[in-house]
Amino acid sequence: MGLEIEHKYLVKDDSYKQLASASSEIRQGFLSRDPERTVRVRTRDKKGYITIKGKGTGAAHPEFEYEVPLEDALQMMSLCKPPVIEKTRYIVQHEGNKWEVDEFHGALQGIVVAELEIPSEDYHFSLPSFIGQEVTGDRRYYNSQLGLGPLPETD
Repeated sequence: MGLEIEHKYLVKDDSYKQLASASSEIRQGFLSRDPERTVRVRTRDKKGYITIKGKGTGAAHPEFEYEVPLEDALQMMSLCKPPVIEKTRYIVQHEGNKWEVDEFHGALQGIVVAELEIPSEDYHFSLPSFIGQEVTGDRRYYNSQLGLGPLPETD
C-alpha cells in the first residue's frame, strides 16, 4: 500500500522563487472529492497522472499515483467536476529535503502553499525561511477543496 506522510504550510514571502531548482505548470481536476477517497487527474510537463488518495490521520494518508498517457489524462480532465486547478510548482532543496511550493492561479491567485513529504512521522526537519503557518490537516487547503467555497484567508 502507498502511504504519503506530508506536512503543508502557508508561504509568507516569494523568496522560494530564487531558491527553486526547477518549476513546472500543473493542471488538475477531481473525478471524486469524497473525503474517504479522492481521485485526481493531473497533467504536468506533458505527462499525465491519476492519483487515488484515501482518508488518513494527521499528516499520513494512503496514496496511489500512476502515470497515464497524456491524451488519456486530457480526456479524463474533461470528466472532472469544476473547478480545474492551475498552479506553478517550484522545487526547493533545503537541508537535504525537497520542498514543493505551489503557487495557484486564476480564481485561487494569492494562495501559495509548501509541502514536504517525509519518510516517517518521527522524521525531523528544519523549515526554510519562506515557511509560515502550518496547515497540515486543514481541509480548506486540500487541493480537492480549493475553489469549492470561500477561499481561505491568506496573510
